[in-house]
Amino acid sequence: MKKLVLLSLLALTGCGGDDVAKVSLGLFTTKDVVIDARQDPKIPGVTCYISRIEADLSLADPSDMSIACRQTGPISAAEIASIDKSKGGEVVYKESLSILFKNLKVRRIYDAEHQTLLYLSYSTKESSGSHKHALSAVPLYGTDAWQTSGAVNN
Repeated sequence: MKKLVLLSLLALTGCGGDDVAKVSLGLFTTKDVVIDARQDPKIPGVTCYISRIEADLSLADPSDMSIACRQTGPISAAEIASIDKSKGGEVVYKESLSILFKNLKVRRIYDAEHQTLLYLSYSTKESSGSHKHALSAVPLYGTDAWQTSGAVNN
């Protein structure tokens, strides 16, 4: 029975991906800081690093997370043309964090005025009176996308 519960929990925690690091929070805890690298599926020249707490023997992982996104390859004007440019942007990554309907989502939002890609990570379930979230920005300055969109804005 215990094995079945553990296997179910592992299946629901959203495994897979590019695990970069796992750092223990101490000798007498089952919690670790996990760092994952995720490429934007529509803009592969952007990689986001997401750090979060993973609680191995808990039914729910904490909602705290951090995100840092960087340009790690070329970004083209065609890639920028293909993304959702609405105020709400689009979800580019989603991972289940518990069996209690809590997800970690990363949403890409395009700031046309400043020619910057914003990546918002957030928990879909309120924790301690707050929906935990973090923000990272990737400017298009110096990319093919900047030059093309810059010429349109001038």
